Amino acid sequence: MTLEEVQKVVDEWINTTGVRYFNELTNTAILMEEVGEVARIMSRKYGEQSFKKSDEEVDLGDEMADVLFVLVCLANQTGIDLTEALKKNLEKKSIRDADRHKNNEKLK
Repeated sequence: MTLEEVQKVVDEWINTTGVRYFNELTNTAILMEEVGEVARIMSRKYGEQSFKKSDEEVDLGDEMADVLFVLVCLANQTGIDLTEALKKNLEKKSIRDADRHKNNEKLK
């Protein structure tokens, strides 16, 4: 799926199954909650924390999809075309960071 298709699919789902969008502030709070769930898994799977019994069956991909879903909701609500936003962001990074990472001793 393209980002444009993702935005359309999420919008269709929200307006049928989901009834309507939560307001932007609520969705921002939900986004933070979902990012926290990804962070918890990362700290246990790749960091030094151990899994709790209740966390052993978590699905990192599913949690990342939750983050993407809510981010797409916010983009739809605020009129952001994620394809254009990502293109502009990559252009900015390409100019700003053209030599930055190549010259970073920590990355060698």
